[in-house]
Amino acid sequence: MKAVRIQRFGSPEVISLDDVPKPEAGNGEVVVQVKAAGIGPWDALIRSGNSVLSQPLPLILGSDLSGVVDSVGAGVERLQVGDEVFGVTNERFTGAYAEYAVAKAAMIAPKPKTLNHVHAASVPVVAVTAWQMVFDFAQLSGQTVLIHGGAGNVGAYAVQLAKRAGAVVIATASHDDGSYVRRLGADGVIDYRATRFEERVKEIDAVLDTVGGEILDRSYGVLKRGGILVSSAAQPSVGKAEQHGIRAVFFLVQVTTERLRKIGELIDAEELKSEVGEVLWLDEARKGHEMLEGAPHRRGKIVIKVAD
Repeated sequence: MKAVRIQRFGSPEVISLDDVPKPEAGNGEVVVQVKAAGIGPWDALIRSGNSVLSQPLPLILGSDLSGVVDSVGAGVERLQVGDEVFGVTNERFTGAYAEYAVAKAAMIAPKPKTLNHVHAASVPVVAVTAWQMVFDFAQLSGQTVLIHGGAGNVGAYAVQLAKRAGAVVIATASHDDGSYVRRLGADGVIDYRATRFEERVKEIDAVLDTVGGEILDRSYGVLKRGGILVSSAAQPSVGKAEQHGIRAVFFLVQVTTERLRKIGELIDAEELKSEVGEVLWLDEARKGHEMLEGAPHRRGKIVIKVAD
């Protein structure tokens, strides 16, 4: 089968399309015939050797996938050959840019019926990240929340989910993306290029940060005492959090069947929207990683279409 691999860590040039043996499912696993695979920033971290997780070489890149169950390993009862599924391969976030991929049964779920495979592959990691930010950590239920990067892949889901939770949602985005973020449900949008957000908002209950860097550093002061700062982008400063009397959390996403099921139900109920940007073929994976490094591309998730 064809698979996108790296033999060494580095820039997108280390990516190659190789012929490799078709994988076999182990205990608690299934083999998925991959129809589409998502490309995300974590893939670039793995490719460049900057993943926080151990990544033995050589490896097949990619984690997000949508496809059809091809074979089922021991101990898997709820999935059958022919089931359409979406989700993530494994805890190391590798193996999806391929014609066939092994996935842990506990990290995949039935594909949303209203999505094709390309759109379904765009969902898992970013939507579950937003879900954990909104519900597991910030526990929003009507508070006021500031979401950094509201037009980004994680931020767009966070805006929608926070609004669904009853929060007053303020998001930062570029001027060009302002109307898009409002359509997602934001009550207010701050153009981060024209205005410093801390001049517009104070005494916020929660900040959801998908950007990191100086945006994270400037966020402590807009929270009320007892508020919470949740970042999926960088580790907050414990000292600054204590100084401002707030809680601060950084986490690595945990994709589970249950979370995917809930997200899939919202998508099928037309209560949650996905957005795909560029669609590439398997032999264009390097081009996708060049987009992650800054090459021009449309807003939305970059997806590899593996098969029709």
